[in-house]
Amino acid sequence: MDEKGLPEERVLEILEEFRSRDMTYTSGRILGSMCTSSHPLARRVYCDFLESNLGDPGLFRGTRELESCVIGMLGELLSEPAAAGHIITGGTEANLMAMRAARNMAGADKPEVIVPKSAHFSFRKASDIMGLELREAELDRDYRVDVGSVREMISDNTVAIVGVAGTTELGRIDPIAELSDICIEEGVHLHVDAAFGGFIIPFLRDAGFKLPEFDFKLPGVSSITIDPHKMGLAPIPSGCILFRDETYLDAMSIETPYLTEKQQSTIVGTRTGASAAATWAVLRHMGRSGYRELALRVMAVTSRLNEGLKDLGYEPVIEPELNIVAFNHPSMSPEKLASRLEEMGWAVSVSACPPAIRVVVMPHIKVEHIELFLDDLKTLI
Repeated sequence: MDEKGLPEERVLEILEEFRSRDMTYTSGRILGSMCTSSHPLARRVYCDFLESNLGDPGLFRGTRELESCVIGMLGELLSEPAAAGHIITGGTEANLMAMRAARNMAGADKPEVIVPKSAHFSFRKASDIMGLELREAELDRDYRVDVGSVREMISDNTVAIVGVAGTTELGRIDPIAELSDICIEEGVHLHVDAAFGGFIIPFLRDAGFKLPEFDFKLPGVSSITIDPHKMGLAPIPSGCILFRDETYLDAMSIETPYLTEKQQSTIVGTRTGASAAATWAVLRHMGRSGYRELALRVMAVTSRLNEGLKDLGYEPVIEPELNIVAFNHPSMSPEKLASRLEEMGWAVSVSACPPAIRVVVMPHIKVEHIELFLDDLKTLI
């Protein structure tokens, strides 16, 4: 830090130099991210609520009420209007909270958690932080969790089973209904990681897509992760954890004697209310019809990409279930293809299970971007 500060104009000039090095969603060339451009209204509201702190909610009663409204709207979307939860930083924190609640309520001496091999890396973080033994269930030939493998792994120490609704690499929806039946039989917490799928599956189902049940309508589901900053168009960071009722929050609350609220269950203490306010704004503005139109639009772009790849001779791993397309070159490795595409200005990612180029067709990706992408892929075939 310099002794004398810089003029405001110079500070902004320097920042613009740094920002110019970043890729932008609006370019349409960020193809491997599950985040996207936030809605302009959400960005405006976020800035208006920057000083609010939901870690000390008695000082920000209006913002706290907005958070409660968001939890109610998302609970209703996921078939439990009375759900309890919080707006937090994202899927990782939400998954950590779910595992913490499950561990605390079970009280096992050596707690174990069963996750699919396709589960997000945040569960490895949870395992490391909370001393959980992470057991990875096999996937079936369609890259969904193998229910038989889950059954074989259950023990007296199992505190939670995880199913994914919209896997990070392929957008697959695990057989949550079958996992629900197992968890009811065994008395085990079922957590559904719908960080990605939670904001598109319900709207595609509204539009007539034949997608499976995954939410609180299934009686064995105890908690759900859903990320407004993905398909919900809220600003980063805007994540959400929902529990079937308040008892799960009570199981991990601690005393906070010097704050306006004397119990706190979130991992983060100081917690921005801007995310809750911005999420409230975009939910109220978009409505179900707005999100339904958005879901149909990204699926149309997804279909165009998938068919265009096949026309060129590329090999899609699966027929897309959600707005993720994974594919391979007939002779070039995914890593080599990703490198060539990066040289052309495209930011794709490479999935590990199975190895493939992965494109997440988020709302910032338009048909014209896909046509340019296919044109470049044509030169590499």
